[in-house]
Amino acid sequence: MLLKDNHPKAQELEALRRQHQLILNAVGEGVYGLDLQGNVTFANPAAADMIDWDIQDLLGQSMHEVLHHSHPDGSHYPKEHCPIYAALNDGSTHRVADETFWRKDGTSFPVEYISTPMRDEQGQVIGAVVTFRDITQRKWAESILQQTNEDLELKVRSRAAELYTANEHLKELSKLKSRLVSMVCHEFRNPLNNIALSVSSLGRYDKQMSAEQKQQYLLSVAANVERMTQMIDDILVLGKIEAKRLTISPQPMDLTQFCQALLQEFSLSCDRLQFTGRFKPLMAEIDPTLLRSILANMLSNAIRYSPKETTVQLSLSQRKHRAIFVVKDYGRGIFPEDYPYLFEPFHRGKNVSNVPGTGLGLSIVKQFVDLQKGDIKVESKLGVGTTFKVILPLVPMLGNQN
Repeated sequence: MLLKDNHPKAQELEALRRQHQLILNAVGEGVYGLDLQGNVTFANPAAADMIDWDIQDLLGQSMHEVLHHSHPDGSHYPKEHCPIYAALNDGSTHRVADETFWRKDGTSFPVEYISTPMRDEQGQVIGAVVTFRDITQRKWAESILQQTNEDLELKVRSRAAELYTANEHLKELSKLKSRLVSMVCHEFRNPLNNIALSVSSLGRYDKQMSAEQKQQYLLSVAANVERMTQMIDDILVLGKIEAKRLTISPQPMDLTQFCQALLQEFSLSCDRLQFTGRFKPLMAEIDPTLLRSILANMLSNAIRYSPKETTVQLSLSQRKHRAIFVVKDYGRGIFPEDYPYLFEPFHRGKNVSNVPGTGLGLSIVKQFVDLQKGDIKVESKLGVGTTFKVILPLVPMLGNQN
């Protein structure tokens, strides 16, 4: 039976319809209804605005073909796989937290939606209501949060690595200090004992000693003082290198003349030194203090660890823009297992026996060579001898003639 428009029941139904319409219009989420074929029976303004369609144009359309036809990568989305339409078939509510809807102009946006079946008075499914929400902002926020978390995790890992490295460095420093204390106590004890013995002998037997004997004791004191002074100087140099307070001061110099002068100085206490290679001038700009320490340490080692009847050779040559210094001896050589530790502070070879030394010289040599962007190489054979080669870059002087 049809109710007239002015019938109270008709007016009540109309008022209820308008109220429902106002509610749908006020909802900020997209809402649309489907019949059993999946065609649109109604849609609220929010739904139409989000997909950029007019409401009237949507009515009767297959909503799957309108806004859910493709996956995010553009591939076809079969209707039979769509959770929205599953509600029409199984009568269950389907919730999806992350899928894609498409606008009329072909652009897409991420959504979450609920597809709820509609039933008549007999409980039969007669359609479905779909409520969806644009989650672009939420996805953006999640992306920012994820990126922030990844950046934070990266920083935490980086900081942890820095702390680990710093901790390992502190451990190494602690070991180095322990070795330093042990070395200082050991190496200083012998010269101090020698000095004390010499002073005691001079005090006790002053009248019984000849002038020559007194001179020998005084020379022994001087030698032991020089030995301790050299150790202190080496330790101070290592401290400056560690603190990065050592600066390079290159000066114009003739490397050939420098090498010959150094050998002349060494010849006062050793008569088995030989200069080979280049004899004509080689002008360059190099820090003379660092170069002297490099060559002096290598020459001292060669003299100390080779028999007195053998020669120690220092040679100088030039290759392209590099000066090559070679110190060669015919001594006891180096054990292969000592090679990896040659330039570590306080390391001494297995075959040094009772030859005095601190194990600091080669460490200083290596660091002085590195400071000047150079290179150092070593070749050795047990019982035959050892060759150290130092290669330093040159800054040729104006007008240098080779």
